[in-house]
Amino acid sequence: MKPLLLVNENFPSPSTALLRAAGMDVVAIGESHPGMADREVLAVACAQSRWLLTFDTDYAELVFRRHLPPPPA
Repeated sequence: MKPLLLVNENFPSPSTALLRAAGMDVVAIGESHPGMADREVLAVACAQSRWLLTFDTDYAELVFRRHLPPPPA
C-alpha cells in the first residue's frame, strides 16, 4: 500500500510531479492552500493521515516542543 503524501510549499514542484507520475497520491499545499500556516499544514497531514514532505524544520518544533500531534511520518 502506498502512503498518502502531503507536500509543503517548499517541496520542489518537479519532485511533486515525479511522485504523481509514479502513481502516488500527492496533495500539494502550494496548489490548494498557498500561504497556509505550519500549524494548519500539520493539522491537515494528521486529519488526512498523510506523510508530510517538507524542508521546513519548524515542524520539529511544533511536534517535539509544542507537543502537537504528529502526522503518520
